Amino acid sequence: MGNQISLVIFDCDGVLVDSEMLSAGVLMQMMAEEDMAITTEIFQKDFLGRSFGAASLRVAGRFGRALPADFQMRYRTRLLAKMRLHLQPMLGVVDMLQNARFPYCLATGSSPERLALALETTGLTAYFKDRSFTASQVRDGKPAPDLFLFAADVMKAAPAQCLVIEDSEMGIRAAIAAGMRVWHFAGGSHVKAGYQLPQDLKCERVVDSMPALREALHHENFY
Repeated sequence: MGNQISLVIFDCDGVLVDSEMLSAGVLMQMMAEEDMAITTEIFQKDFLGRSFGAASLRVAGRFGRALPADFQMRYRTRLLAKMRLHLQPMLGVVDMLQNARFPYCLATGSSPERLALALETTGLTAYFKDRSFTASQVRDGKPAPDLFLFAADVMKAAPAQCLVIEDSEMGIRAAIAAGMRVWHFAGGSHVKAGYQLPQDLKCERVVDSMPALREALHHENFY
């Protein structure tokens, strides 16, 4: 269906690794310490899938004051420590990657340091050697299309022949802006905790687990 696919682009957080609720826990605790307590719903609206800079602007608008200058660094330190202890790969992702018979890469809004830790902790590093891209490599992160277009260019794939696997509103909007096909991966713990896409945002397909994603890719003649 649709255009022939020559490259599958995976997001990392919430797709390959089940990290979003770990992030939520650390952030909500730290926001409470700043007397700026937020709910899971506010985390999903203001932070999930957004760059820290964009999320900080929403915090300032919501609370009428900015986060402390050192907040982001302290948040990263705490989150990386928690990821080292608790981060898990998405159930079934290793089996899917081991049996992949199609070109693929990773494109994430995470920092290179966080991505390296996520892949190492979950045993996925070898699958993405020389095919991982972060927002640090482009001018504008998601929802701008820059990162996906950059990844496609390096991987020598036409945007119209790329399929993006994303979990968040910002990532899906970035894929659409890049002129790529996009499927919504809804297998992460944050989706089970109630995260939903805006009703006006439509994806070609929704898959709720890695086995379901593998089956869907099979129908695209990728396996």
